[in-house]
Amino acid sequence: MAQKPSIPKGTRDFSPQEMAKRNYIFDTIRDVYALYGFQQIETPAMETLHTLMGKYGEEGDRLLFKVLNSGDFIGKTTNEELEERNALRLAAKFCEKGLRYDLTVPFARYVVMHRDELQLPFKRYQIQPVWRADRPQKGRYREFYQCDADIVGSDSLLNEVELMKIVDTVFTRFGVRVQIKINNRKILTGIAETIGEADKIVDITVAMDKLDKIGLEKVNEELAANGISAEAIEKLQPIISLAGSNDDKLKVIADVLQGSETGVKGVEETRFILDVLKNAGLNNEVQLDLTLARGLNYYTGAIFEVKAVDTPMGSITGGGRYDNLTGIFGMPGLSGVGISFGAERIFDVLNALDLYPKEAVRGTQLLFINFGDAETAYCMPAVDKARNSGIRTELYPDAVKMKKQMSYANAKNIPFVVLAGENEIKEGRFTLKNMVTGDQLSVTPDELITIVKGGE
Repeated sequence: MAQKPSIPKGTRDFSPQEMAKRNYIFDTIRDVYALYGFQQIETPAMETLHTLMGKYGEEGDRLLFKVLNSGDFIGKTTNEELEERNALRLAAKFCEKGLRYDLTVPFARYVVMHRDELQLPFKRYQIQPVWRADRPQKGRYREFYQCDADIVGSDSLLNEVELMKIVDTVFTRFGVRVQIKINNRKILTGIAETIGEADKIVDITVAMDKLDKIGLEKVNEELAANGISAEAIEKLQPIISLAGSNDDKLKVIADVLQGSETGVKGVEETRFILDVLKNAGLNNEVQLDLTLARGLNYYTGAIFEVKAVDTPMGSITGGGRYDNLTGIFGMPGLSGVGISFGAERIFDVLNALDLYPKEAVRGTQLLFINFGDAETAYCMPAVDKARNSGIRTELYPDAVKMKKQMSYANAKNIPFVVLAGENEIKEGRFTLKNMVTGDQLSVTPDELITIVKGGE
């Protein structure tokens, strides 16, 4: 008995209609990136594990999909190592490559390898799939596309401002109301120093990053489980639950962090970005959120996260400043900042809110019915003329019953059908049927094109 086909959990097939919607997303983001001077690159789906490991924190390393070496991948393994059944140690022997976890680390590797070819600051965008061995759930997939934009080789905070304007422009074009959340890793470092837990900065930020998902009580439990003192956790409470306007929050946190040089620097950077954005005419709210941590270890300055206002969904865009990501590849001191649009979640948000424009699903506009060889030969020049005029046109390939061909047109929502039989050939004309209204007209090839283009 044949095995029933399936796909891995956390992956999806996409129909032609869904692909049309996805291409609308990619094209919109691509157009906005180009508007701001970004250029496109691509990198391989696989990277060496040496490139990937140690860049995402312990949790990220666990979520890397590793690729078995080709050939005899257990040949260099001893019986003792096999019997020990240490998965991590065996994976290190069996695997030299992994599927990319995001687009930022491969980009850093690209910059270092191509440093002599690049004009700095280098503004690149990249739209490709990434893979994570995560537990699939609503809005979370194992294979998904990211749409990244990064600027490297510039320390200017105007880059952060431009990225926020890109976010605002993209979601305005989509018609999605969003909330843009901003924070700064230097502020978080300053908080850790101020409460006397400077060496626990990663534990503190990872726990705070989960506030929306697990709530304050669970965050506090996680902090305690990570060895953070009750006194320090107590000092964190007013910071975690800070409220008011962006200016109010900055004033409070500036007072709290005045003894931390790093924290003060973070406040200054955040104030500059927010002050410039006040006069940028954004359509969406920018909110300072001190619980925003972005769990990845490589962020060093501003961090961003975007959520849809009108439908429940996780983060649909995120990013931040990384001051020395390329240093791990032997090119220290090159600062960068970037954002990543989560195409899969944006796809779900636009579906949930029914925001795809009608023209996004660009199906066939015109179908020529096939009555036989002579009729097909008569139709061919008109088919070519319609396509040359920009009309998406099909000629049905088989001379089957007309009912079957008309059912094909209905199933594909083709708005116009052309019939050309013996009478039409004699007169040098065509019968054009509007499939929406049912009206039929006798038309010349030029009239046919005018009518169909007018119905777009």
